[in-house]
Amino acid sequence: MHILHPANPTRKMNGAQLNGAQLKEMFVAGSRWLKAHMAHVNALNVFPVPDGDTGTNMFLTLQAAVENIRPYRGSHAGELAALASRGALMGARGNSGVILSQILDGISEGLSGKETFSAPDFARALRLASNRAYNAVLNPVEGTILTIIKEAARIGEKAARHTSRLTEFLSEVLEGAHTTLRLTPELLPVLKEARVVDAGGQGLVYFLEGMHRHLKGLPVEMDEDAPLPVPSAPAQIAYTPGFDYDVQFLIKGDNLNVEAIRQAIAAMGDCPLVVSSAETVKVHVHVADPGVPLSYGVTQGPLLDVVVENMAEQHRALARAGDASAASEANVAVVCVAAGDGLRRVFKSLGAAIVIAGGQTMNPSAEDFLQAIRQTGAPHVILLPNNQNILLTARQAASIAPQSVQVVPTQTIPQGISALLAFNPDASSDDNAQRMEAASGHVQTVEITQAVRDATLDNLPVQKGDFIGLLNNKLVAAGHDMNRVSLEAIAHAHPDDVELVTIYYGHNCREADADRLAALLTETHPHLDVEIIRGEQPHYPYIISLE
Repeated sequence: MHILHPANPTRKMNGAQLNGAQLKEMFVAGSRWLKAHMAHVNALNVFPVPDGDTGTNMFLTLQAAVENIRPYRGSHAGELAALASRGALMGARGNSGVILSQILDGISEGLSGKETFSAPDFARALRLASNRAYNAVLNPVEGTILTIIKEAARIGEKAARHTSRLTEFLSEVLEGAHTTLRLTPELLPVLKEARVVDAGGQGLVYFLEGMHRHLKGLPVEMDEDAPLPVPSAPAQIAYTPGFDYDVQFLIKGDNLNVEAIRQAIAAMGDCPLVVSSAETVKVHVHVADPGVPLSYGVTQGPLLDVVVENMAEQHRALARAGDASAASEANVAVVCVAAGDGLRRVFKSLGAAIVIAGGQTMNPSAEDFLQAIRQTGAPHVILLPNNQNILLTARQAASIAPQSVQVVPTQTIPQGISALLAFNPDASSDDNAQRMEAASGHVQTVEITQAVRDATLDNLPVQKGDFIGLLNNKLVAAGHDMNRVSLEAIAHAHPDDVELVTIYYGHNCREADADRLAALLTETHPHLDVEIIRGEQPHYPYIISLE
């Protein structure tokens, strides 16, 4: 067991002002407390499916923030909060992770310029965090993590008017967050039906609780032997011969001319990326001589977190393993997400430039998307997230990418395939995005998996171990026979109006089972054209496309 104590374990951190070093300890404590309860958050999935990953995504987002603040040795609260925000923004995974990264970004804005912070300062930071979180979602839904942070901000503003001690302030905020969390099933009927509270809201409460425990001098424990979640595999490194070195660094300074830096870096080599915040510019570029961008960088300000990698050697290693891939030279390139070697082969065969390994339980981060975007080498990129829990991450990556990036909001694998079939490499990015989004709306998706707990949703009782069928992300069938459940789910999609059914079977599913399902379909619906493709996806024996 690892126990995190305050810097001075003989007393509580109960002052009216805290500094950046203390805020760093609070963030670390919040992250560790969430990690200790990650399995509980994952289990709060509304659907009783074996891929609940909200806790994992939120922890990995916080882990990225913690890794970014770990080297910081200062005591400036604003600087520390900005580093945490930057790490979370780049490492955000899943919808809840993206929202959490926006919450940290709002806190960073609220503490900007402050060496120390008080209860009123933190109350303002929570209000800005709430605003950022709501602005990150196109259609905010109450009864979710959004409601928790909004109520935390409201109660924080009230508490700051009568208490100056941050421990007492955060105690009231946490009590309000707990109360609001218990009410989420009353605000969101699907939670009430599933008999769970909102998973993202619970994750946020654990984060706040970990910070509060640290302020009170209570230990934050975690089992060092417990396995860490494994992030999705990042896209392969883009490599253009002649630009052998991957160089990354941060430039610190006030009023940095970001556009001038971006133009200078772009002129030096390949795959340039310049991302800015108030007092820091992150630089990435592939060059022949790493000294060139580093020498330029020091003329702009102090350099931090310098990384230089020899991509030529990495490329030779990949080539020896037979895994090297060339960057696309297309004007418009498509980057998509898929889990399973079979599905990735399908997307590559249809013209995807990069397929990020990911999906349920392994949501890619914004950084993964940015790396894939850079790897395409294309001036215009279209992202296909292919999962409703990856959509916000894709949009966040698009918003900070150095080139033109559009997101086609595909929420399932069949939608992504349908969209890619409509892709025309000779058309403009805008035309492609419109055509691909329209095409994705013409397909229905049936997904078959197994329940990990008893539940009742939409008046449909489910027992642990049952096969369950989801039609367009809505539970419609359950039972002990996988193919019978599949047929029932397909029946809800009005198969008489469907012409083509494609069955993508997973890595734990036998081809013979898929063949039998195809035979049953053609027996009951002779007009259907049924195709079978090995998708090799985890968790879902079948992903079925209906067009």
